[in-house]
Amino acid sequence: QVQPVESGGGVVQTGDSLRLSCAASGGTFRGSAVGWFRQTPEKAREFVGSISWPGRNTIYADSVKGRFTLSRDNIENVVFLYANSLKPEDSGVYYCAASTSQLISRSSGQYTYWGQGTQVTVSS
Repeated sequence: QVQPVESGGGVVQTGDSLRLSCAASGGTFRGSAVGWFRQTPEKAREFVGSISWPGRNTIYADSVKGRFTLSRDNIENVVFLYANSLKPEDSGVYYCAASTSQLISRSSGQYTYWGQGTQVTVSS
């Protein structure tokens, strides 16, 4: 079964950009929608965005729409989250998750395989 592996997090300043990556380990993202979620100790896990298989459709949380963009490389089995104009409220652990469905979804329950997360900290 596929194991998503996130990378690319770090400590940045307000207004900076990051590219988060989600790679498929031990399997493939073929046929799977991939979602991104984030969580802080103060807040429940929050939907960030989702990209369908093979990548025609995307959906984003209102809080990141216009600043974050998802794309996927279906040959390399990697999904990218481009996070621009970062704000302190974007800080958190970012998780990617693969679905057994091709369709985008905001619901964490639609995703079966979860990564361990990558920390993003945006300082003001």
